[in-house]
Amino acid sequence: MGRTGGETGNRIFIARHGETVFNAARRIQGGHIHTPLTRAGFAQADAMGAALAAYLGDGPRPALWASDTGRALQTLAIIAEHLGQDWHQARTDARLGEIDMGAWGGRYYADIAAEGGPIFDRGSGLFVRQAPGGEWYGDIARRLRGWLDDTAQECGDRLAIMHGISGRVLRGLLTDIPVHPDHGAPLGDGLPQGSISMIVDGRETVIHTGDGHHTADRQGPA
Repeated sequence: MGRTGGETGNRIFIARHGETVFNAARRIQGGHIHTPLTRAGFAQADAMGAALAAYLGDGPRPALWASDTGRALQTLAIIAEHLGQDWHQARTDARLGEIDMGAWGGRYYADIAAEGGPIFDRGSGLFVRQAPGGEWYGDIARRLRGWLDDTAQECGDRLAIMHGISGRVLRGLLTDIPVHPDHGAPLGDGLPQGSISMIVDGRETVIHTGDGHHTADRQGPA
């Protein structure tokens, strides 16, 4: 469902934003709107922009999309500069945002785990418990399907600056990965912060892998 078509004219590039102050502090961001990038996060965005510019060469530039969070828009600003594009022409959509963590938003991973046990599996990079009042993976899939349906008639490449969990769901939808039995949604493999993948005709190619050495990449999504 929602597949892209055409090797050079209808690709979707999905980028995971750079590290933030919440990531570095091991705090849950979820739907938090404004959590600024760290210096490492800006460096990751800079590397993404350089990699995507090199990949595209002199070819057409993608339409710019981002979740409506500050961290995604900061990352996009750096990438857009590399691509020679106008950040002000980017479109935002809350449906591209990260998993809503409800009552756990803004709290430290360690504090929540101390109260009720682990909430996050480091091996899979996925939450194992739903936050009170928060979303689960199927909720994310439904809103992302809505975004894909609403933009299905648009021609040309798109770049979407997203998050750790929501990006995995979108990549799963676009590559027709089977629904995960425990999480209720298709899920692409985890990628480090600062990574970009390209999907065309249901096939995924990772065109840039983030450095992945920051604490946040080992603790939780973004």
